Amino acid sequence: MIRVTDLPDTIPVFPLPGALLLPRAKLPLHIFEPRYLAMIEDAMKTPQRLIGMIQPYEAPGAEKKLHSIGCAGRLTAFSETEDGRYMITLSGISRYRMIEEVEGFTPYRRCKVAWTGFERDLGAVEKDPGLDRGVFMDLLARFFNAQGLSTDWESIRDAEDELLINSLSMLCPFQPEDKQALLEAPSLDTRRETLVTLIEFELRGGSADEVLQ
Repeated sequence: MIRVTDLPDTIPVFPLPGALLLPRAKLPLHIFEPRYLAMIEDAMKTPQRLIGMIQPYEAPGAEKKLHSIGCAGRLTAFSETEDGRYMITLSGISRYRMIEEVEGFTPYRRCKVAWTGFERDLGAVEKDPGLDRGVFMDLLARFFNAQGLSTDWESIRDAEDELLINSLSMLCPFQPEDKQALLEAPSLDTRRETLVTLIEFELRGGSADEVLQ
């Protein structure tokens, strides 16, 4: 099992709006920008092979900032296309808090990070005792129908609590700020509550930003 002391103080970060990675979940990515191709190549040379996913946002003055909390994933699958692009999979390890950006000579961004406060991410798979599967699945079916989405309902019904909630949090078409709220949920049950709030408000035709502020 990975311990906090095994994790590095500085990691490369990949600011990608709307891309959510959660602990013990998998995120496939298609890499084609030269700076991120370099990031992948450098990460593969390190023992941990970690890359930090993080949400960017526009600050006043149109300056691009990074949210303070992201999630680091270990590069667990890699393939190269004929035209030099990379298809990778990141397996979520732990969330982190960004302390500061690190200046350097890499074409990609790097950050000094802290892992404390997210020890739960390195522990056992979480359960959600408050999850009412019948009510939740009915809500989900109405949301998927409204969004014109399809899925393997049998797999969803059979999924463990954490896999179910985290996969839906990652895959549902929410706005980047909503994805950030799902990331920052301190536990699985609070993430499910946030997810339900977002789905219900979307079904009412509202703006989820109004709910989460």
